[in-house]
Amino acid sequence: MKIIKRSGTEDAFDIQKIEAAIRKANDSVIDYERLSDSQIQNILINVEKACANMKHSPGVEEIQDMVENQIMSNKAFNVARNYITYRYKREIIRKSNSTDEQILSLLECNNEEVKQENSNKNPTVNSVQRDYMAGEVSKDITRRFLLPPDIVEAHEKGMIHFHDSDYFAQHMHNCCLVNLEDMLQNGTVISETMIDRPKSFSTACNIATQAVAQIASSQYGGQSISLSHLAPFVQVSREKFRKQVRVELAAAGVEVTDERVNQIAELRVKEEINRGVQVIQYQVITLMTTNGQAPFITVFMYLNEVPEGQLRDDLAAVIEEMLHQRILGVKNEKGVYITPAFPKLIYVLEEDNIREGSRYWYLTKLAAECTSKRMVPDYISEKIMKKLKQGNCYTCMGCRSFLTVYKDEEDQFKFYGRFNQGVVTINLVDVACSSGKDMEKFWEILDERLDLCYRALLIRNERLKGTPSDVAPILWQNGALARLEKGETIDKLLYNGYSTISLGYAGLCECTRYMKGVSHTEPGGTEFALSVMRYLNDACARWKQKHNIDFSLYGTPLETTTYKFAKCLQKRFGIIRGVTDKNYITNSYHVHVTEEMNAFDKLKFEAQFQELSPGGAISYVEVPNMQDNLEAVLSVMQFIYDNIMYAELNTKSDYCMECGYSGEIKIVSDNHGKLIWECPNCGNHDQNMMSVARRTCGYIGTQFWNQGRTQEIKERVLHL
Repeated sequence: MKIIKRSGTEDAFDIQKIEAAIRKANDSVIDYERLSDSQIQNILINVEKACANMKHSPGVEEIQDMVENQIMSNKAFNVARNYITYRYKREIIRKSNSTDEQILSLLECNNEEVKQENSNKNPTVNSVQRDYMAGEVSKDITRRFLLPPDIVEAHEKGMIHFHDSDYFAQHMHNCCLVNLEDMLQNGTVISETMIDRPKSFSTACNIATQAVAQIASSQYGGQSISLSHLAPFVQVSREKFRKQVRVELAAAGVEVTDERVNQIAELRVKEEINRGVQVIQYQVITLMTTNGQAPFITVFMYLNEVPEGQLRDDLAAVIEEMLHQRILGVKNEKGVYITPAFPKLIYVLEEDNIREGSRYWYLTKLAAECTSKRMVPDYISEKIMKKLKQGNCYTCMGCRSFLTVYKDEEDQFKFYGRFNQGVVTINLVDVACSSGKDMEKFWEILDERLDLCYRALLIRNERLKGTPSDVAPILWQNGALARLEKGETIDKLLYNGYSTISLGYAGLCECTRYMKGVSHTEPGGTEFALSVMRYLNDACARWKQKHNIDFSLYGTPLETTTYKFAKCLQKRFGIIRGVTDKNYITNSYHVHVTEEMNAFDKLKFEAQFQELSPGGAISYVEVPNMQDNLEAVLSVMQFIYDNIMYAELNTKSDYCMECGYSGEIKIVSDNHGKLIWECPNCGNHDQNMMSVARRTCGYIGTQFWNQGRTQEIKERVLHL
């Protein structure tokens, strides 16, 4: 059996250390107040048994809580008091150097929690370690100087989550929609080098990926670019090729006709599109940002974003090549084609591509093939989104964060060049459990927790106020987000709806189960769950009215936080069946991963909640290998178009480097109860010798996950 030490490192469970601590407290009281040897042995047996029955490696704090409870149950109150006093003194000493211990464990690569903190970061890489070390310092500064004690306490107890505190000490924002059109058409500056308007499609793609890497190093969230901003440069290449072909044909003494010139030029255009898309695919994967990972980048594919005619045809050709190359995948170090994590792809379903016989149906079939093999693209329904977003259809920032609808000073809708200021998430399960099923008390506690989130979000806004554009020239001065002057602050971009700030939420499913005794999918729970969502939206509306900041409700993509929230809930409330008995809680409004439901019912049900999550939401269906059943994939896509704004299909795409197995690598328990990955063909358990790709938070992860998220993945039921 393993335990997780306070530094995050994993160690063997040692009952003798627990016994030594109990006996030290026991020896500190007078004889008649002491525990007997048999009582001490019973305490040790009970603690060891409780640890063995846990579905995760217990932390030191959890074990000490058990010991305290056991001593108290034996009515040895003075022993318990001295044990608690000793524990408190040790905590005071630890607080003076906890950051040092965290950093040292990072350097030695033995911090289990950090190893699986982010499913797209490898913590053994120097640049990742450097980022994590800086993050520990930032967390420490944030905790001690930048946040009020009650918000810090609520965060540490898992009542709320103050996201990305490892970047908060710096004046950085969350995620954005890159104004690639402005950067390419009007020129930009990258690393103090002037970049003029590109003279070809492949050059435009190269500039785009260089910009993406710089932008990713200047913020901490996802970013999105649109292929419609690259498509105009296909025509630039076409005109260049036509001129070249005319010269070459004339020099060769061949008759020059428009038909012949255009025919040869189009062949070169096709090769150019292939080169450009390959640049995006490989550079995004191989570029490493300053935080030691590939950029969290989303590529948006929306035909109706450009006018009909040659430009739309060129965009269709770029989308087609993007899908072909993604279906192929990328080679790993063994030379085997695998599923890359990035770029994330989003394909818009629209009237011209959703039915057989429509003009771009061939692209939708290709998208279905890509989804069945590589888990992307994800799908936005133009029809549903236009209903919800005042007639607009646009991409999210990264995996699910959507901007609010905004018009500029010329009364034009504007989305590219805008961003999100940051996120604070409320743990709805904790609100419910704290109420003791008293409905009146539930709403009172919800108000208290919302006030914590509100104040924490205002602190995020204040942290960005006064930020000079010079901190990230590519963002604020050179077109990615704005064209501000040197020395000018970004303040005007924080108000009037230009940017958003997000109230996240998690665990609506478990919250409803606790308060109503049923799932939120059942009639007795659905209306309550919807009322909670409306209440959260009303709070955002009040805050927006008061401060002229676009507060927006956001379905939080819990990754490590799902495990943190679950552990905090178990510590505060114990094990409550169907509520706190997992090592994870459910993302946002989602149906619980263990609940049996077919794909169409799930999407239809979740659509009503997605509508109430305007700041960000995505729904998914879990499916088996669908490469031989593309008709079913297309049926789900068509259902998405008619019923829900934004959804994805989770397929499986794994590879074992030990035996060459290609299929689904399974999750099993080892001898200590820890969840590990196992090749079903050869039994390989070495994570370094397998490639596993799973979508966990709207994007694909490839670096494995903590125990809470791993349990959640293991327990997912299929919806198709």
